[in-house]
Amino acid sequence: MRLRSYALSITPTALVTWAHDVAGNAIATAVFDGPTDHLEIESSASVELTAPAWPVFAIAASAAQYPFVYAADEWTDLGPLTIPQYDDADGHLARWVDDFVMARSTDTLSLLKDISNGVFTQISYQSRDDEGTQSPIETLDRRWGSCRDFAVLLAEAARRLGLGARIVSGYLTDPEMGLVGSADSGSTHAWAEVFIPGAGWIAFDPTNRSVGSQNLIPVAVGRDIHQIVPVSGSFSGARGAPCDLSVGVAVRIAAQDHAAAMEDRATSCPNPKRDRL
Repeated sequence: MRLRSYALSITPTALVTWAHDVAGNAIATAVFDGPTDHLEIESSASVELTAPAWPVFAIAASAAQYPFVYAADEWTDLGPLTIPQYDDADGHLARWVDDFVMARSTDTLSLLKDISNGVFTQISYQSRDDEGTQSPIETLDRRWGSCRDFAVLLAEAARRLGLGARIVSGYLTDPEMGLVGSADSGSTHAWAEVFIPGAGWIAFDPTNRSVGSQNLIPVAVGRDIHQIVPVSGSFSGARGAPCDLSVGVAVRIAAQDHAAAMEDRATSCPNPKRDRL
């Protein structure tokens, strides 16, 4: 993904400062001068997506088969990203993950795809506006969760295998409006990335059983989901003052890209009925 331009607008007027956190994410901090009865944050970005629909990953020969051992420098840099973040006292999660390991050794990428597909097929997706994220055990026990619950479960499963994993917060772009977790042509979204030598960070979206970042726009990465909340902060006011919260995502194709997309579609999709949609 290439970021062409970006703009941030906040109402009421605020003093905004930018900094990078420990993971390299750009963080905007807004400080307000006085009281207000509303807060509006508008983030607008123009991005260029070139990720292929069917990516081929150049995985290093040393990591093609699981289990494998990271190089010393990789271990040092991955650090806590390889360490499970949630308790698994009775081994429930460990057993669930082990069920996907058909043999030792086994193909690394196929194993991760199987686990991601397992999340998709065994856990029902439910959109949830409540604050917080379920633990992996809660998601396995309840058999339902949101995209952020799926991402946490998959990342924790990879860590149980000794692999480095991180959570990604961003947007799901869905022009055809056919993906899970998308209310319209796009939505806020969360998924996981696993580090495989040679290929680097590979995106896994268990909500849509996809590998690669064709429909994903990453904004922030972190060891745990609480580190990449899109908007967080505090306020002073009367009890019950916040009475409503809404989030909207609009996806628009740039004019030159739209013309190219229509030409490609006419070439690759000759079905007259589909062309009219």
